[in-house]
Amino acid sequence: MKKIIIPVLVCMLVSCNQSKTSNGTSVFEDAKVENPDELEHVAQELVAPPYLPKYDQVASGNPVVVEVTLTAQEKKIEIAPGVKIWALTFNGSVPGPMIVVHQNDYVQLTLINPSTNTQAHNIDLHAVTGAMGGGDMSLVNPGQQATFRFKATKSGIFVYHCAPGGMMVPLHVTSGMNGAIMVLPREGLTDENGNPVKYDKAFYIAEQDYYVPKDENGNFKEYDTPAAGFSDIADVMKTLQPTHIIFNGITGSLTGKNALKAKVGDKVLFITSQANRDTRIHLIGGHADLLWPGGSFNDKPLTNYESWSVVGGSAVAMMYQFREPGTYAYLNHNLIEAFLFGAVAQIKVEGEWDDNLLKQISKADKIK
Repeated sequence: MKKIIIPVLVCMLVSCNQSKTSNGTSVFEDAKVENPDELEHVAQELVAPPYLPKYDQVASGNPVVVEVTLTAQEKKIEIAPGVKIWALTFNGSVPGPMIVVHQNDYVQLTLINPSTNTQAHNIDLHAVTGAMGGGDMSLVNPGQQATFRFKATKSGIFVYHCAPGGMMVPLHVTSGMNGAIMVLPREGLTDENGNPVKYDKAFYIAEQDYYVPKDENGNFKEYDTPAAGFSDIADVMKTLQPTHIIFNGITGSLTGKNALKAKVGDKVLFITSQANRDTRIHLIGGHADLLWPGGSFNDKPLTNYESWSVVGGSAVAMMYQFREPGTYAYLNHNLIEAFLFGAVAQIKVEGEWDDNLLKQISKADKIK
């Protein structure tokens, strides 16, 4: 009997962990071949995070060619009071803007490097097949631009970042030059039972680690040009100890008056990326109702997670329906990095309180 039971259990465990596409085909089967030269072109107007551009959660009709333009911007920003760095950015924000398409759409991406910049830039998208994620086709010097097209064959959330080669890769990424692309299934997202599920809002939150050099007096240094600080920054990076760990590029960018907003009953899709190092995310007062580890929409979502990992060089999607009003904290649950470094965001939720879920029996008073 034992010889029969063991193989059956192994088979059940393996089959439970195997993933198939929504229509039951293998990930090794090629999608229908389209001629992108005959498809409709749609220009996507990108916006700064934490917000996403306009898009449909469910695709209608045939695949399209989504035209996207990213401009490399080298700009000085104040990431914390009195701490200024040369941020290397896509479209001026840290992180760069979220791109949204549907599986089997094509993305025609133009990268512009203005002549006012000082560095060569390119873009490596983890959603791309071949050519270093498009990096080999997009390297542009100041005063140049390049355009390439790729098919979004895999559904999920994928990081993109600048990768001009050698030490310039971590220098550019940890200077803010990263973002994400969301490739939705054409039929939209599904819940743990395979039923269609839609969300009311979506927010893109990226954890950014910075490595800012200090002078002999312990003060953070400031440089006249990006390249002037590279050698010192590289020395700090070799310690593997960030000086700043921040959500969306600037301390306090998602707290207080900048807190995200939602209402009781809203289903909110939270997308979190980390382009360089591992992190772990938690929503205080809530849970991941649905969680797509590694950002893969091709797989059945997990449910009811309290905290979840975001591996360096990846993005993760989670959906939560707010059930109580109040201010929620969305943070890196290395609490040192959250409260001492600033890897925290807030969501202010309006609505009616539900005593059935949580009720205070007595307020703090003298011990009886």
